[in-house]
Amino acid sequence: MRSQQTVVTLAGLNHQTSPVEEREQLAFSPEEAAEAVARLGEALGGAVLLSTCNRTEVYATMPEGSAHAALLISLLNGVKGTAIDESRFYTYQHDAAARHLFRVAAGIDSMVLGESQILGQVREAMSSATQAGTLNGTLSKLFHSAIGTGKRARTETYIGRHAVSVGSAAVTLARKRLGELAGKTVLVISAGSMGKLAARALADAGGAEIVVANRTLQRARELAAEMGRTAGAVALSDLPVALAGADIVISGTAADGFMVGPREVQPVMARRSGRGLLFIDIAVPRDIDPAVGEIPGVHVFDIDDIEAVTAKGMNGREHEVERVEAIIEDEVSAFVDWWRSLDVVPVIAALRERADEIRRREVGRALGRLPELDEESRQRIEAMTAAIVKKMLDRPITRLKDGADKGLYMEALEDLFDLPTAQSHRTYSRGG
Repeated sequence: MRSQQTVVTLAGLNHQTSPVEEREQLAFSPEEAAEAVARLGEALGGAVLLSTCNRTEVYATMPEGSAHAALLISLLNGVKGTAIDESRFYTYQHDAAARHLFRVAAGIDSMVLGESQILGQVREAMSSATQAGTLNGTLSKLFHSAIGTGKRARTETYIGRHAVSVGSAAVTLARKRLGELAGKTVLVISAGSMGKLAARALADAGGAEIVVANRTLQRARELAAEMGRTAGAVALSDLPVALAGADIVISGTAADGFMVGPREVQPVMARRSGRGLLFIDIAVPRDIDPAVGEIPGVHVFDIDDIEAVTAKGMNGREHEVERVEAIIEDEVSAFVDWWRSLDVVPVIAALRERADEIRRREVGRALGRLPELDEESRQRIEAMTAAIVKKMLDRPITRLKDGADKGLYMEALEDLFDLPTAQSHRTYSRGG
C-alpha cells in the first residue's frame, strides 16, 4: 500500500464568511505576518500566510484529510491568540486549494471585482515566506503559478479595466450619502496604500478639499502635493483640529487599535451646531470605534458596508469572469500535472538507475571474458546495450508519465524491480 499523499492545504476566512469584527482579530500587519509565518513553518514544515483587509489564509503542504485541514485553523488561531469558530473558515485541499488561490490572484474572489492590489499582496506573502524559510518547493510553484495566473487575467481579459478600488468605493459611498462633494472637506487618515487610493479617487472626483493626516507629517505632505492645490496635510497630533473642519472622514491606516473614538468626536460634535459628520472606515483592523456612530449627527460605515457599493460598480467586468475562469482552469490543470509528476520523477530515476546497474554489471562480465576486444568494439557494445535498455524502458516510462493509472504502474514497478523510492523521498519532493 502506498503511504498517504502530501497535498496543498488551505484554511482561511474572508469577507464572505466572516464579519469585519472577526476578520480584524485575525489580521496580521507585515511585521506580525513575518513572525507568524515562521511559527507556522516550524509546526508545518512549510507555510505561506496571506493577510489582507478582506482575508486571512494559510497555505501548507500536509497529508490529505479533513483533520489536517482543521489543524491549520487551530494553528492559525493559535499564532494570533484568537478563538474564532471553525464555522467561519473554509478549507480546501489539492486542486481546490490551487483554484482558490488562483481566483484570489486573478481578482475575482475579492470584494472589488478585478482589483489589482491583491496581486501585489500575493507576491508579498510569497516573499515573506521566502525570507522566513517556509516556502518549500510545492508552495513556491503554487504561488509563482498564482502570480502568473493573475497577470494573464489582466493582460488577456478586461477584468481589470475601470476597476473600482476600496478607496474609490468609499468616495462613491460618500457621494451617495451627501451628494456632490464640491465644497466639502474630506479628511483622509493615512498616507499609506489605502489612504492613497482614497485620496486619488477624491482628486479624480473633483470639487472636494482634501486634508491628509498621517503619523509622519512629511508623508502626508507628499501625498497632498500629489493631489494638487486643494489638498493640505496635518500630523496625527493635530487630528482634533482636522476633525472639526471635516465633513467626511475616510480612514485606512494599519494601526492595531482605534484611531478615533468618542473622546475625540464628542467635543467636535458639540461645537458643530447640527452639522453632521460622516466616517468611512476602510481599515482592517478598524480605525473608527463603532461607538462613535452612537453620537448624534455622526454616521459610521466600515469595510463591510463598502461591498454593496462595489457590487453596483462592475462596469461590465462581470462579463469577463467566464474568460478569467477559463484561464484559471488552464493554470490549475498545469499545476496539478506538475504536482502529480513529483511522484513519478523518483520512480523513473530509480528504474533507469536499476536497469543501467544491471546492464553495466552484465556487460562488464561479458567483456571480462573477451580480453581480445579493442576499445572501439567495447564502446560499441556499451552503446548498443544502453540503447536496448532505453528502448525497453520507453513504454513503461511513457505510461508512468501520461497514464491514467500511473499510481498502479508505480506500485508495480517498485515491487517488480525492488526500487528504493521510499515515501519519504516523494513527500520531500512535494512538501519540503
